[in-house]
Amino acid sequence: YIPYKNSPPNHLLRVACDFIEWTVAQKNVPKWHPINFTGYNYREGGIDAVQELGFVFASACSHIDNLIERGWKADDFVGRLAFNLAAHKDFFEEIAKYRAARRIWAKRMKNIYNAKSERSWKLRFHTQTAGCSLTAQQPEINIARTAFQALSGVLGGTQSLHTNSMDETLALPSEKAAEIALRTQQLIAYETGAANVIDPLGGSWYIESLTNKLEDEAELYFQQIDELGGVIPAIELGFFQREIANSASEYQRLIDEKKRTVVGVNDFIKEDEKIEIPILEIGKDAEEKQLKAITDLRKNRNDDGVKIALKEVRRACKGKTNIMSPIINAAKAYATLGEIVDAMKDVFGEWQESSIF
Repeated sequence: YIPYKNSPPNHLLRVACDFIEWTVAQKNVPKWHPINFTGYNYREGGIDAVQELGFVFASACSHIDNLIERGWKADDFVGRLAFNLAAHKDFFEEIAKYRAARRIWAKRMKNIYNAKSERSWKLRFHTQTAGCSLTAQQPEINIARTAFQALSGVLGGTQSLHTNSMDETLALPSEKAAEIALRTQQLIAYETGAANVIDPLGGSWYIESLTNKLEDEAELYFQQIDELGGVIPAIELGFFQREIANSASEYQRLIDEKKRTVVGVNDFIKEDEKIEIPILEIGKDAEEKQLKAITDLRKNRNDDGVKIALKEVRRACKGKTNIMSPIINAAKAYATLGEIVDAMKDVFGEWQESSIF
């Protein structure tokens, strides 16, 4: 689906659910995974592990509720929903977080949404190591940070993994840095034996206790969001934004006061450090090539056909028709992404967050 900056939350939910409905429930693309509910972006904003669980599952459930209101059953579509979770620096907490996530999902699908299919109970999730944890200082240390974070994802049961490159605080990854990130995954997969067993830390008193704690605390977030009327009212009231801002502020305070160590930043500092790793530079020719491609597209397409297709996008947005077919038809008419978004914006408008302080 096609969100845009400052999309009104209720319309963003509608379009996302249209996409899930069109692809999976209506079986136009039945094997597609139409959406990744991402806790990663929340986490990069500064929240903790409990908030990540609370936010991502509350968001997912708001979509499920919307589709059930349309007349679908959970088993019609939840088996194709997926998640994108972060892997941060607290090694055991992250492992417990993934275990708690699987429990939360299974219980909600069985007990709240009455899903009967085992596929619906299974949590499909991708893990990405924490970009915000990487440092510009002593960037080679980021290789070790990423390795530990990736290992926590594997031990926690992730089915898909992305490892960040050591230079991502400085620029887009160089080819060498990207290769090291890939080799980190391959080392975990083929040399450590960590992927040879399911839930290898299950039964550890510490991991089990931490898993229970995270699950219980996430449930409290679900209750708070429900009391506010659900995800959309909670966003409109600034609840999510305040939680993110407060958590990020508290994390930075701990670093500033040296109550939380970040190697190379507030301790073990290397004076007069010179960055000695290669940095990727993108030439202006890439921008010029893309601009030329768009100019040529607009010059050679049927503009009348584009206008008709965009008119159908607006019409679908105004009503309750699933928006996916009009968007696809607009793309087939060679409307650009920007033009399709502008057509949606004409109807949905833009939303501005209210001040949270």
